[in-house]
Amino acid sequence: MEPVALSFWLFLGALCALLALAWKVKDRKGPLPPGPTPLPIMGNYLQLDRQDMMKSLAKLSDVYGPVFTVSLGLRRIVVLCGYEAIKEALVDRAEEFSGRGQLPAFSKDFNEHGVVFANGPRWKQLRRFTLSTLRNFGMGKRSIEERIQEEAQCLAEELQKTEGMPFDPVFILSRAVSNVICSLTFGNRFEYDDENFLRLNKLITKRFQVASSPQSALYNMFPEVMEKIPGAHHTSSKCSQKIIDFIEEQIKMRRASLDPSAPQNYIDCFLVRMEQEKNNPETEFYMENLVMSTFNLFFAGTETISTTLRYGFLLLLKHPEAQMPYTEAVLHEIQRFADVLPMGLPHAVTQDTHFRGYVIPKGTYVYALLTTVHRDPKHHLSPEEFNPGRFLDSNGCFKKVDAFMPFSAGRRVCLGEGLARMELFLFFTVLLQRFTLLSSVPPSEINLAPSVSGISRIPVKYQLSVLPRRS
Repeated sequence: MEPVALSFWLFLGALCALLALAWKVKDRKGPLPPGPTPLPIMGNYLQLDRQDMMKSLAKLSDVYGPVFTVSLGLRRIVVLCGYEAIKEALVDRAEEFSGRGQLPAFSKDFNEHGVVFANGPRWKQLRRFTLSTLRNFGMGKRSIEERIQEEAQCLAEELQKTEGMPFDPVFILSRAVSNVICSLTFGNRFEYDDENFLRLNKLITKRFQVASSPQSALYNMFPEVMEKIPGAHHTSSKCSQKIIDFIEEQIKMRRASLDPSAPQNYIDCFLVRMEQEKNNPETEFYMENLVMSTFNLFFAGTETISTTLRYGFLLLLKHPEAQMPYTEAVLHEIQRFADVLPMGLPHAVTQDTHFRGYVIPKGTYVYALLTTVHRDPKHHLSPEEFNPGRFLDSNGCFKKVDAFMPFSAGRRVCLGEGLARMELFLFFTVLLQRFTLLSSVPPSEINLAPSVSGISRIPVKYQLSVLPRRS
């Protein structure tokens, strides 16, 4: 063997030994939950299905139990599976599990700013402010209900123009949902044919899809390496910058017309608060947080809801008998079955945490696999079947099911949960009262398997037709 080659392999072997020693040292505070033996540098990456990582992680619970450890690249992750373990962590031990782990494919552009990816005092300030501001502008009240009903009517009129011809619902649903966020953040909605608005929604959809791809999963595990390798995973940041440019232009317009005594929307309120707190070093109200918090609202409030609607329509095409009756049960089953965010976003423990006989060191990322709540056979009979009846009692009335967490749970529960529930209910009821949904293929041939199944689950592309219901 050539001396240079021998030196390389000796160096690599020494590096692997040091990494293995570092992993062992990290465990000295107490035993981490068990898990598969990781390879140096690669961790357990090669033991997971790159096309459906959530499914392969969930399968590991059959071997190691509901709490186990995996190594994704150089980072050790504690994984929680099943309703009981996830509830115990996120709800019963909410403060300890309230940190936010980062997913570079999603969070790189936010730099821990904005309400979703922030931590510590910054996160608490932004979350309190955002919740109070959204409530002041109608979240959970009749005023926002009226805005959503108005948008649902606009969507219905747009669907009427299809005249019964098949169409792809991706962008028309995205525009409708996005307009609800626009009315809260900017104070106005956009016409569906507005070029800037169309461009914004295409960027949001593309970013969501790319961030859920196998390439982005690699980026999440090996960010330092993947940052230097060309590929589709870099598209997310390009989309993000264009979305940020759009938001900054809207902020500039709002700032020019701002009346501090009468703020009209989320951006106005943030600008007023920034002015009030500009000399207070203990607050985090500055421009970068405004831009990123608005971005968070758009990203979370547009694509997840429009994807759920899209999955919902696909399920109703597959099961036309569920298009009108027992609406609330159908909506809950759509969210359970669609499982749009199968693991939510990663948590992190805020202190050394004793949990079920193990010790999770401060800062460790925790993946709560929400998909294992929605597919938990102890709580959902035949969980792979679409069955709205699981949310009905013996009298045919809607019943609450504990093992249901589409918006996560605990301190990091989605702050827009109330808005999202209202949107789903109103969009579905308005459209299904006016139209019958028809598939271009027989229901038996409709494929419900997601086209992408990673951080998010995205349904296959499909077309549907809508016909006005007879009075």
